[in-house]
Amino acid sequence: MASISTNVTVRQATPDDAGRLIGVLAETFLHDPVADWLIPDHDDRRFISYRYFTHIVGHGLQYGHVDMAADGSAAAIWYPRPEPSPAVAADHRVGVREATGTYAPKFVLIETMLESHHPPEVHHYLAYAAVSPGHQGRGTGTALLSNHHQQIDPLGMPAYVHATSTRNRDLYLRLGYLPGPSMVLPDGGPKIWRMWRAPLGITIPASFFTPHLSDR
Repeated sequence: MASISTNVTVRQATPDDAGRLIGVLAETFLHDPVADWLIPDHDDRRFISYRYFTHIVGHGLQYGHVDMAADGSAAAIWYPRPEPSPAVAADHRVGVREATGTYAPKFVLIETMLESHHPPEVHHYLAYAAVSPGHQGRGTGTALLSNHHQQIDPLGMPAYVHATSTRNRDLYLRLGYLPGPSMVLPDGGPKIWRMWRAPLGITIPASFFTPHLSDR
């Protein structure tokens, strides 16, 4: 397990924090390998990223649980699973299409792929996590995620995440996540790692390690 930075204060975000969190997520996303696949045009990427994460942060504040570093340098959006209600899922799909415009088909495709690989077991899903580029490497991400783990571990609640870069994957490994079969986005897209974290004494479901047809 990774050590937790004692210099990072974590709190639950409120709607008043939305502007700062949108900026953290959007600016971090610009450097993610998936961004190259989703929005190859660099002139469009920042504009679309801010529109997309405006929707994502609003949706997370309404339907999920959003944690943030108190200094505004990091954010994590969690959702309790199983499946969201059809109304919540439909609201999300509409918001994604409106935010991403001509890039919507790829955004819809990746979300469909991720959902098709989602474990059916009850868990907390880390949908998005980001640390501002200028604050990375300081233990901020570790502190942010460990705060949530400390809340769900006593409940025997597992956690699940998709790692979209080797840097993120390595962080999750240090935090006790185990890798399952990965998937590769089509048309030369990057690899995405499925990762599951089970509290001590909780059995990891065998279905998590079963490859899907799109796994490589």
